[in-house]
Amino acid sequence: MVHLTTALDPASAVPLYEQLYRSLAAEMRAGTLTAGTRMPGKRRLAAELSVSVNTVDTAYQMLAAEGYLTARERSGFTVQEYLALPQGVQPPAAPSAPTAVHPADTAPPVQFDLSTRGVDPGLFPFRTWARLQKELLYSAPELLTPGDARGDAALRQALAGYLAEYRGVQCDPEQLVVGAGLEYLLGLLAPLLPGPAAVETPGYPRARQVLENNGVPCRCLPVDADGLSLTALSSSDAAVCYVTPSHQFPTGVTMPAGRRAELLHWAARAPGQRYIIEDDYDSEFRFDTRPLPSLQGMAGADGPVVYLSTCSRSLAPGIRIAYMVLPRQLLGAWQAKYRLYSGTVGRFEQQTLARFITGGYFTRHLARERTAYKARRDALVAALRTSFAPEELTLAGLHTGLHLLAQLKDPPPDAALRAAARQYGVRCSLLSDYDLTGTAHSAAGTLVLGYGSLPDADCAAAGERLKKLCTAAREASDTV
Repeated sequence: MVHLTTALDPASAVPLYEQLYRSLAAEMRAGTLTAGTRMPGKRRLAAELSVSVNTVDTAYQMLAAEGYLTARERSGFTVQEYLALPQGVQPPAAPSAPTAVHPADTAPPVQFDLSTRGVDPGLFPFRTWARLQKELLYSAPELLTPGDARGDAALRQALAGYLAEYRGVQCDPEQLVVGAGLEYLLGLLAPLLPGPAAVETPGYPRARQVLENNGVPCRCLPVDADGLSLTALSSSDAAVCYVTPSHQFPTGVTMPAGRRAELLHWAARAPGQRYIIEDDYDSEFRFDTRPLPSLQGMAGADGPVVYLSTCSRSLAPGIRIAYMVLPRQLLGAWQAKYRLYSGTVGRFEQQTLARFITGGYFTRHLARERTAYKARRDALVAALRTSFAPEELTLAGLHTGLHLLAQLKDPPPDAALRAAARQYGVRCSLLSDYDLTGTAHSAAGTLVLGYGSLPDADCAAAGERLKKLCTAAREASDTV
């Protein structure tokens, strides 16, 4: 027998039986109550603790139900074996918070958001979206049942029709896979790829990270005025090529038809052993010229191109719907590997988007967005040309997408520009931020200015603020 000194607090909001249960369980895990120890009788322990017998009985029954105690007829309760945890299993104490103040903590709040990931929430079609969702709630009880892991059939059918008409994509709905974000889909695709992947530099850092996180080595290849260098690609050991041909991120260049054909010939020279991943980034927002057909459309449904796109730009980042068109030759491998997976996008959101597309709302919404974003681009360009002298600044990447490049003449170091941007409340990136090789020599002094979330009324002030921060960065670097 053992004498217990467990202390209970009658004033606590935690019931007495729960306090007793927790205390005894902790002693057993710590080894204070060793295996085989016979517990005090219920009446005796109740008297020692000045509680009711029912309180002790409830605590004992909870401990027995969880395997801490074993009940034996006429012998009461004994401590079960193997309860004490081994030494050293406690997690290390969390490190104390640093006392140093991070520069971002003292920086002014962001007044001008010129990041590349922003969109204008005011353009979202709230009324139409809400009406379609309300209709679904009253007419689609299947929303509560499990759906196809590849995505709802209605959405895949709608996407196949939209992509065929507006992007020239050739596919059946069975080739489409819907997922919660481009990174998620790329992560699922990675194990099916035959070898190292060529990625653009400057380029999209997340794509490289996702591929490498999933075991695909990446080869960072340069971008020229026509997109990814085919000379560099042909000289590499890459078996996969990840490209953004419609709007290269972040330079904004568009891969011409000739370069696209060359890229398809590169893949065709090793059938089944080379693939192209086409990230159709920002293809919806082409303002001054007609868009070129997708690479996938040029290659056909049986070609070597995996097509990726997302709704995060055309609708909103919070609507986590991305989609991928697989080549027919990868369908078998995909189904074998992922047939037991569950879908990652709710059926409610999928069917809302399906109705949004088939009802014609999506194309009208895109037309409205293009008009609004083109006007905003023009306003920002005018503000930059007003604030900077012509010889100070060269603009590029104006015709597609929701950002542009502003290259400074005789620029200060990029570190000075970053510091000045924080100081002046401007959120923006530099072209060197997207250099995947770590050199970034040719990209120095180039601002990447997104205008998706910039209010129209702030364009003129944004140009003035950018001029001030560039001047401050130059003055700061001159004094070093």
